[in-house]
Amino acid sequence: MNTIRILLATAATLLVATAQAQNLAAVERAVSDAEKDASMRHATVAVSVYNITKNTQLYSHNANRFVTPASVAKIFTTGAGFELLGSDFRFKTVISCTGNIDREGTLHGNIYITGGGDPLLGSYRYRQTTPDSLFRTWTAAIRKRGIKRIDGKVCYNSSVFDDQALHDSWTWGDVGNYYGAGAYGLNFHENMYFVYFNPGKKLGYPASVNRIAPKNLNVRSNCEVATGPENSGDRVTIYGSPFGPDRAYRGTVPLGQPDFGVRGAMPNPPQSCAEMFATYLRTHDIAVSQNVQQVFTLPDSAITVLDYFSSPYYIIAQYTNLTSNNIYAESIFKYLGYLNHGRGSFDNGAKTMGEFFSAHGLDDGSVRMVDGSGLSRLNRVTADFVTKYLSSIAGERYYDDFAQSLAETGKSGTARNMLPDLPANVTVRVKTGSIDGVRAYAGYITTASGDLLSFAVIANDFNGSPRAAAAKLEKILLRIAGL
Repeated sequence: MNTIRILLATAATLLVATAQAQNLAAVERAVSDAEKDASMRHATVAVSVYNITKNTQLYSHNANRFVTPASVAKIFTTGAGFELLGSDFRFKTVISCTGNIDREGTLHGNIYITGGGDPLLGSYRYRQTTPDSLFRTWTAAIRKRGIKRIDGKVCYNSSVFDDQALHDSWTWGDVGNYYGAGAYGLNFHENMYFVYFNPGKKLGYPASVNRIAPKNLNVRSNCEVATGPENSGDRVTIYGSPFGPDRAYRGTVPLGQPDFGVRGAMPNPPQSCAEMFATYLRTHDIAVSQNVQQVFTLPDSAITVLDYFSSPYYIIAQYTNLTSNNIYAESIFKYLGYLNHGRGSFDNGAKTMGEFFSAHGLDDGSVRMVDGSGLSRLNRVTADFVTKYLSSIAGERYYDDFAQSLAETGKSGTARNMLPDLPANVTVRVKTGSIDGVRAYAGYITTASGDLLSFAVIANDFNGSPRAAAAKLEKILLRIAGL
């Protein structure tokens, strides 16, 4: 009887080993097919797969070569945030005042807005964070102090971060657009605005700016946008520096779609926040006698009117990864630099990330991070480092929250339309990344047998369409899911 059991167990083991060998061969074929494609001939395709459950490397290909990760870099930033801040951490913005309030309710002094790096402040995505909702809350707190008029200014302080909102390596074609808006100590409306165009009556005719939102934003427009084909979507590039109001619009908007919205980088979000709040106060029966002013310190005599807190960190991290939001990632990155080194900056954020990797026993010689979002092409990582990093996170108390921040293929975020042929008993959670010539995927797979895998599939320097590259890499990922 024992002999039969041993034989059956041996046979089962051989069957599993044979199946895994066949699956590995399928992965290898998919990688080879991708590299043979004409668009990939001069590209680097790097792949690493690690079985966390069994603590074994399953597959590697170019896994120790440096590649640019694009937005896959966000998994490092958000993971460090979970560890160093905690899932329930909330960013804080402080409203305070100086001076005395007389019998008529006039404040003879100033109102101060002190930013704390909150990327959700004034966001249009949630009802409770919109500018109107935000300013209503702040105004109610000011009224509660008995203030009916302000004989002074609305001052703003964003010095928790430095004044370098954009990394030096970001491209000019990115930084005027919403995804390249940068991070400020006082973020506002996700540091972006909407510009709405009316197309011309015929293909090729000039388009015109119809309106911008939020209202009362100081933007000077130079429109060189033309009318493109019907249903051609947003093909507008916006150019402009972070602190100046001038914006140049070039490209096309689709024929037959009036009031077509495009997102751009807001000029000087801290100042815009203060100016729009001052306008809100004036239009809600609290006069403000002077213009807004930037300050770098809070007077010792300042009294707190309101501590305004963001949503919990885990919600912000989820939104960061599920939608690949650069502004959120850079705000987290800089705040970690502030937390560990006294001021939020790209350098301090990068230094903090290096310390975080070292604390996890990871070889920081296999990674270079200069920003938190992956927008920079100076970021470098190996596929092997990515899977080791993800494996280390799987053992942390915050793993479930972190994993929930990654998109589930076929269901959520940037992976909603990925891997439609995935078996029902296999789950893939992934962070995607894409900039010109770069396509990247990294995350976790729960296999049909219940094993947890970490994976990284990254292609650099392909010369075909991003969609074609994505199809090749997703075929590799589908084969990995069968391991």
